[in-house]
Amino acid sequence: MKVLIVGSGGREHALAWKIRQSPRVTRLYCAPGNAGTALEAENVEIADTDIAGLVKFAQTEKIDLVVVGPEDTLCLGLVDALAEVGIRAFGPDKAGARLEGDKAFAKELMQSRSIPTADTRLFSSYRDAKTYVASRDSSVVVKATGLAKGKGAIVCEDPADALLALERIMVKREFGRAGDRVLVEEKLVGPEVSVLAFVDGANIYMMENSQDHKPIGEGDTGLNTGGMGAYSPTLIPDEKVLRQIESEVLVPIVDALRSQGITYKGILYAGLMMTAGGPKVLEFNCRFGDPETQPILMRLKSDIVDVMEAVIDNRLDEITLVWDPRPAMCVVVASGGYPGDYSSGKPITGLEEADQVPETVVFHAGTRRVGNQVVTAGGRVLGVTAIADTLVQARERCHEAIGHIHFENAYWRKDIGFKAIDVATT
Repeated sequence: MKVLIVGSGGREHALAWKIRQSPRVTRLYCAPGNAGTALEAENVEIADTDIAGLVKFAQTEKIDLVVVGPEDTLCLGLVDALAEVGIRAFGPDKAGARLEGDKAFAKELMQSRSIPTADTRLFSSYRDAKTYVASRDSSVVVKATGLAKGKGAIVCEDPADALLALERIMVKREFGRAGDRVLVEEKLVGPEVSVLAFVDGANIYMMENSQDHKPIGEGDTGLNTGGMGAYSPTLIPDEKVLRQIESEVLVPIVDALRSQGITYKGILYAGLMMTAGGPKVLEFNCRFGDPETQPILMRLKSDIVDVMEAVIDNRLDEITLVWDPRPAMCVVVASGGYPGDYSSGKPITGLEEADQVPETVVFHAGTRRVGNQVVTAGGRVLGVTAIADTLVQARERCHEAIGHIHFENAYWRKDIGFKAIDVATT
């Protein structure tokens, strides 16, 4: 079968790497892809926001399955456009993708089904938001309600910081139209965990869990990013709490969507904070996470194409996923200055040597090829991912591989997985 992957990040390279392993796949394309996806697939120069161009290519090449990576593409309705011409696609339709594309909509759905989440106020007026924040005396999180590439949630320990966050979002328009409205939420405290599940409209199949590391600085300090690394599995939640998350979060949100006339199919991603009062939802995403996809797919032994087709065909209940019990870790190597201003076009060396580290894969995110040279082309450049008998060993393999890689002003967190490793070694 012919498969087209849409997207250009580390998630899409990981998907290409995993889909290529399926014996059913005879031809694999990636649009637009990066220097890493070109090792697994044939890159196609079509932007992931060019819905008409993607549909035309899928028709011309008689693509059997389109796998949509980015949330922007899902929110623009690629799955809907493909369905109109009879092409199968993995991912929610435009209505379902609104769960991520409109945080206010998601919050309203959660409140309608009493799904545990942070106390929240929604504002479309900068003046009203400013007045409310000025009356607070505790930590809050200010969120742009639209898509902001994982950077639209600003944690503010002091109300004065929240006022600055409001100015950034609603006055300076750092996230564009994503900041037309903002949510001001109570700050939840506890370890964060990502729970991803396949959903076929009725059935839910949870994957192995993972933990992302959003802040740029070690010890989870500094500005939020799209994610500086992840590992799987996590020490928490245990099986009992996972069942609680399924029954109190995943099932109710799928039911709430159905009540809106939305049959949700694809990936349902719940970002959760494990508070003293139990798990609470930080956000929902409508696609594979990045960088969580990298360690999760490294542990998945089953044929992912079979799972994706089962989701499309409403037969997820027939699937049993097989996982490698060993832990995996992804460490993101970023451009210096990210998530602020950074330079691109920096030559990258040592990639072949890094790939020689046992059970380690260097997934490309922000890269492109210029002649015979791979250069940086984004804030998050690489996702070095390894699997091993212990999390410490997985991190050692990641660091060994990163030691071979060089580009100007490269930056990575040395402490990915620190919370789990600290617990395991005490």
